Amino acid sequence: MGERLRLIVGLGNPGPKYDQTRHNAGFWFVDEVARRHGAQWRTEGRFLGETARVAIEGADVWLLKPSTYMNKSGQSVAAVTAFYKIAASQLVVAHDEIDLPPGDVRFKFGGGHGGHNGLRDIFAHLGRDFWRVRLGVGHPGHRDQVIDYVLGRPGRDEMDQITHCVDRAADLLPKLVAGDTERAMHALHSS
Repeated sequence: MGERLRLIVGLGNPGPKYDQTRHNAGFWFVDEVARRHGAQWRTEGRFLGETARVAIEGADVWLLKPSTYMNKSGQSVAAVTAFYKIAASQLVVAHDEIDLPPGDVRFKFGGGHGGHNGLRDIFAHLGRDFWRVRLGVGHPGHRDQVIDYVLGRPGRDEMDQITHCVDRAADLLPKLVAGDTERAMHALHSS
């Protein structure tokens, strides 16, 4: 058993222009967690984002959607972790992952940013020793197309697959939050 997790961050870009884009898969994940636990989002200027508080496995857990745009996500995450004295190892970051096909999802601790600007900025503020929920959105086929692809809207079938992976990760989140990371990873990666 690892330590309990205290903050779940969903990465995305604020505003209706980006709501349904692949890059907002992290927002979709924390929105689903908030929905399941009946939480309401509040805009928090001091945290540069929206927060909600939920009880998961008997523990208080903060949810965060940075409003700083993707490439400045670390500012928001650092503000919350500093205020609540949350260690990086007690953090989960949900994000879109182009190296996984739509519908695939993985839990991971540490690792590189793979060119993801939201992760890159969090690394700059907190280092890389935190949990991640990698939500597969697929790859456009060529690296020159990545920006337009992640800022584009998935088709209906692809959206259904991404929604399925959000649901699977949300189903197993209580195990991850409780520190039962090996069981959470095994259950997710073997399904």
